[in-house]
Amino acid sequence: MTLTAAPEPVLEMRGITKSFPGVKALDGVNLKVRPGTVHVLVGENGAGKSTLMKILSGEHTIDGGEIRFKGQRLDSRNTRAALEIGISMIHQELSPVLDLSIAENIFLGREPMHGPLGLFVDFTRMRTETQALLDRLGLRYRADQRMGDLSIAGMQLIEIAKAISRHASLVIMDEPTSAISDTEVAMLFRQIDDLRAHGVAIIYITHKMDEIFRIADDITIIRDGQFVEAGEASRYDESRLISLMVGRTISSIFPKETVPIGEVALEVQGLSRKGVFQDISFQVRRGEILGLAGLVGAGRTEVVRAIFGLDPVDRGEIRINGRTVDIRKPADAIAHGIAMVSEDRKAEGLVLCRSVGENISLANLQKFIPGLFIDRQRENAEGERMRGLLRIKSASLDTVVGTLSGGNQQKIVIAKWLLGDLTVLILDEPTRGIDVGSKSEIHKLMTQFARQGLAIIMISSELPEVLGMSDRVVVMQEGHFKGELPRSEATQENIMRLATSGVH
Repeated sequence: MTLTAAPEPVLEMRGITKSFPGVKALDGVNLKVRPGTVHVLVGENGAGKSTLMKILSGEHTIDGGEIRFKGQRLDSRNTRAALEIGISMIHQELSPVLDLSIAENIFLGREPMHGPLGLFVDFTRMRTETQALLDRLGLRYRADQRMGDLSIAGMQLIEIAKAISRHASLVIMDEPTSAISDTEVAMLFRQIDDLRAHGVAIIYITHKMDEIFRIADDITIIRDGQFVEAGEASRYDESRLISLMVGRTISSIFPKETVPIGEVALEVQGLSRKGVFQDISFQVRRGEILGLAGLVGAGRTEVVRAIFGLDPVDRGEIRINGRTVDIRKPADAIAHGIAMVSEDRKAEGLVLCRSVGENISLANLQKFIPGLFIDRQRENAEGERMRGLLRIKSASLDTVVGTLSGGNQQKIVIAKWLLGDLTVLILDEPTRGIDVGSKSEIHKLMTQFARQGLAIIMISSELPEVLGMSDRVVVMQEGHFKGELPRSEATQENIMRLATSGVH
C-alpha cells in the first residue's frame, strides 16, 4: 500500500514580528496554508490580522520572521511583486477608481496593449474579457458601466471578480461579505468552492461565526498580535473559538436589558423622497432601541440620512419631543440633539489623518473654546474619559486614527457624539466588521445609553443583532414601510415575511 504524502503548504509564515511607533502589532505569529483550502484567520479587531495580510501582500515589510510561498523564501517586495507571484488581496475597505469603468478597474495596472510598439490600451479586448468574466460569475453588470454608479455591495463583488481574473494561487479576502446581501454571499461562496476545486488557496478573514463554520477547512487564531493556535475547523465550535479569540468566555453577545420607556423623542410622519422611499412614519421613545430591518436596497439608510439632514426630502415631518423641526443639513440635526454613526466610518465618520483626541472632540469643538483658543486641557480630559469609557485601544490620544483597527475606529465615531447633548442616536450598522468582543462591548454601551434615556435607532443587516437588541422592529422593503413588530413578536420568520412580502 502506497501512502500519499500530504501536499506541501502553499504558504508558510513563521515567527512574524512587526512594530509601529508605540505599538507591537505582531509578535511571533505563525500561519500555514494548504493548497486548495479555505483558511480562516480569526481574532478580535486589533489582533493583527490585517497587518499580517498586508505584510503578505507586500504593503508592509516584516521586522522579523520568515515567509515561504510555494517553497521559496520571500524577501522585501511590493504589492505588484506579490501579484506577479500569485498573491491577490481583496481589502475590507474598498478603493476603486470611481470615474473609471468596471473593465478599467479590473485591469488597472495591467491593461492589455496593442498597436505600434504596444503603445495603446486595447479597450475592446479589455471590455470583452471583462464582460465574459462578469457573465461567468453571474454578475449583472456591463463592462463599460461606471464604477461610481455601483452600490458598495456591487463594488465589493467587482473586487472579488478582479482577484479571480488575476489567476492567483492565493487569494486573501478581508471581510468580503460585510456589505453584500445573502444572495450575493451565496454567489461568493460558489466562487470560493470553484477556486478551491482548482487548487487555489484562500485566506478568509471574517467575524461572522456562521461563515467560519460554513466555509473553513482550517482556522488560525491570533490574539493581541500573538499566535494562539491553529487546526482543522472540525476541532472547534463557536464557544471554544470565541474563548480563544478574546481570552475569555462571552456569556451574552446581546446584553439586552429592560429599561423604562419614556415619552416619544422622535416622530417621523409621511417622510418621502421620490424614487427612494415613500410615506415612512414611525416613533422612537426615550430609553427605547428601535431596530430598522429589511433586505439590501430596502431604503433604511436613506431614511436615516434624511432624518440627519444628509439628503433632502420632498415631503413629511420630523418632530423632536413633540415639536416639528426643520432639518436641511447635519448641523440642524445636531442642534436638535440628533447624532448619527454612519455605516461608512472612514468616508463619513472620521478624519483618518488626525489624532484620536481631535476626532473625539471634532463634533463638539465649541464646547472646548471658551474664548479665542481651544482649551486643550479640557479637551484632553474629555478625550481620555471617552477613551476609557469605550475601551479604545490606542497608544495615546495623539495616535493617528488611520492606524487603528476598524473596531477602535468605530468606537471613536461613537465617542465623538457622546460629548454632545443628545436626544436621538442613530446607529447604521454599528458592529459591521467588528469582532465578537468589541461587538459585545458596543451592545452594552447601547443598553447603557438607553438606560440614560436616549432614543436609539439601529440599522443592522444581521438579524440576530436586530432580534437581540431591539425593543421594537420596523421592517422596510424597497423604500416602503411594511410593518412594525414588538419585541415579543419579532422573530426571524416574521421579519423576513414582511421584508419579502412585496410592495402594493
